[in-house]
Amino acid sequence: MDEKSRLLALDVGDARIGVAVCDPTGMIVTPVETVHRKNMKMDVARIADIAKREEVGAVVIGLPKNMDGTEGEQAAKVRSFAKKLERETGLTVHFEDERLSTFAATERLVERGVKTGTNRDLVDMEAAAIILQSFLDRQKK
Repeated sequence: MDEKSRLLALDVGDARIGVAVCDPTGMIVTPVETVHRKNMKMDVARIADIAKREEVGAVVIGLPKNMDGTEGEQAAKVRSFAKKLERETGLTVHFEDERLSTFAATERLVERGVKTGTNRDLVDMEAAAIILQSFLDRQKK
């Protein structure tokens, strides 16, 4: 990965996709938006548009693993989405273990006084930011 390349991070769920980006230095991670899922083709096209708008060099997608580290049905869905996105955009896709990212995102927002029960969009964006920060931290080691 290029040191000065912005990354796009995705928290891919069945209903929504949380999106976050980092600055070119990889120091600042920012939640961007939440995409409400329609169908695979439209979802991939929407993420491709965001990637182009944000001028990213690669994509980091949270991979939902079971607590024992194995991959289940949801991980297979995410890998399928990633493959289509990679084909559509030509961008490299990296995976980052996303276990407990939604839980951590909810806690982080609650600590800031944000009501999360009725605003799942914020939780999904925050989860994408946590996934990206985790990936960046691992790259620095």
